[in-house]
Amino acid sequence: MRVKVLFFGQLKDITGRAEDQLDVAEGARLSTVFDHYAGRFPRVGAMAASIVLARNQEFADASAAIADGDEIAFLPPVSGGAAPEIADPAGHIFALTRQPIDTRAVITRLLRGEDGAVVTFEGVVRNNSKGRPTRYLDYECYEPMAIKTMAGIGRGIAAAFPIDRIALVHRLGRLEIGETSVAVIVTSAHRKAAFEAALEGINRLKRLVPIWKKEYFTDGEVWVEGEWDQDVPHAARP
Repeated sequence: MRVKVLFFGQLKDITGRAEDQLDVAEGARLSTVFDHYAGRFPRVGAMAASIVLARNQEFADASAAIADGDEIAFLPPVSGGAAPEIADPAGHIFALTRQPIDTRAVITRLLRGEDGAVVTFEGVVRNNSKGRPTRYLDYECYEPMAIKTMAGIGRGIAAAFPIDRIALVHRLGRLEIGETSVAVIVTSAHRKAAFEAALEGINRLKRLVPIWKKEYFTDGEVWVEGEWDQDVPHAARP
């Protein structure tokens, strides 16, 4: 069997590739693929406790069986032209973009006459990281999985909170100081629900969506390592 293997963030730097093709025997599991690359690249093995695996754009346990033609992704810890947008029948907006995020335009699309509140959270690029001057940031992601995960988060929040609509929008590519990297916008009849839903939205997005941030300084660059949600299966096996 042959599978496609994708690498993101710092794993792309460690392996020296963004994509690979691997032949495996019948009955192979995700752990088989992980062990192959951990053997070739010891730093991958050392990161096993923080790496998450995906099979065909869904989180998967290392014990999951694989089939010919599967797409397998190695996902390091998340940090938080036109890219995908999901057209949601309820009017929610889930999008990735390489253009500046226009929050006013998003609000206009969300608002309805019965709304009495709109809450907007914007994450912006700081000029430093722990005091170290930052020149700019660069965001990359596993786009097909990221947009599906964002939609799942947004729909889950809309079902759990008494809100009207929600938007999750993340920018990709190079961002300068002061630019908006992510926006979570919620409309509702009352402010309390909108504030709570917006906070839940950014918290889930930062821990579940496969998006990675690289910071560039005058004297170097570094991938920012965050933390996956505790319920996401990791490559390390018990």
